[in-house]
Amino acid sequence: MADKVTIADVARAAGVSRQTVSNALNTPEVVREETRRRVLDVVEELGYRVNQAARQMRTGRSRLIAARIDPEQDGINGSVGDRFLHGLTETAAREGYRVLLYTADGDDAETAAFDDLLGAYEPDAFVLMATHHGDRRTTWLAERGVPFVTFGRAWSDPAAPHCWVDVDGAAGTEAATRHLLSQGHRRIGFLGWPKGSGVGDDRREGWRRALAEVGLGVAGLHRETEDDVVPGEHAARDLLDRDPEITALVCASDSLALGALHVARAPGPAWLAGGHPHRPVAVVGFDDTPVARAIGLTSVRQPLAEVASSCLRLLTHRLDGGAGAPPEYLLLPPSLVVRASG
Repeated sequence: MADKVTIADVARAAGVSRQTVSNALNTPEVVREETRRRVLDVVEELGYRVNQAARQMRTGRSRLIAARIDPEQDGINGSVGDRFLHGLTETAAREGYRVLLYTADGDDAETAAFDDLLGAYEPDAFVLMATHHGDRRTTWLAERGVPFVTFGRAWSDPAAPHCWVDVDGAAGTEAATRHLLSQGHRRIGFLGWPKGSGVGDDRREGWRRALAEVGLGVAGLHRETEDDVVPGEHAARDLLDRDPEITALVCASDSLALGALHVARAPGPAWLAGGHPHRPVAVVGFDDTPVARAIGLTSVRQPLAEVASSCLRLLTHRLDGGAGAPPEYLLLPPSLVVRASG
């Protein structure tokens, strides 16, 4: 077995003192960025393992960041959370942190998980996902002074006193609708989620806004349903059966879009897209999941790696002494990936 790598080995390879290595790992704010990066590169190259228990005793910090992993979903939209957590884990490792995963179903279960984790593992902070109106999780953490950042806006309070990073869903569906308009579509429907969902309402607004810009109304052109493939199929069939003039659909998720595609590409549909029986109804999804790439679905892509790195940057700033600064809010732009479906 190879000899265990020591802090002295890291210091020698990086050309710095052992104290500098210790500072780079435990109090990075006192080390120049160039030096810190060099030390972390050597740590990774040599496979140095920090004694976490000893470091926690010295610094009072566990270097753990807790995040929820969602339960298994439909195999499509669950990939968004998976990709975000992958990016968060990679970014955290570069910064000397580890991500502690937990599961919970609902706000009450998640706040109970917070309590258990803080007692058992003492994570330094939390990263929350899937924010919503009346989100009790943020209140629970804020009241106890636990650092956290959210992937998702504070929908009930835009000026909430905590940091968040989000993707501009309205800009994404607006870009999707404008693309369809540029392709000659004028009767464009929307499949979304029931009203009251911050994310869903935001995505519906972009579609409405794009149509309003060219003087087109939206009456009768949208359906609200559960976010899954079969409900998306039912909603698309109902919408297209009632309005055969619809030639394109913008969807709030790739799950809904896949359901819409089943209808739009079915043999012998009851409607004819714009009077052209050879041209199926165009469909655009949201999230650019692996399924979208596999089946040629045009979809809105979220910059999940950038979201993850931004979440960690805001969080480490708080942990490293920026707790008194005003909260920071980042709204990142998505991009439209055009494929065969639209």
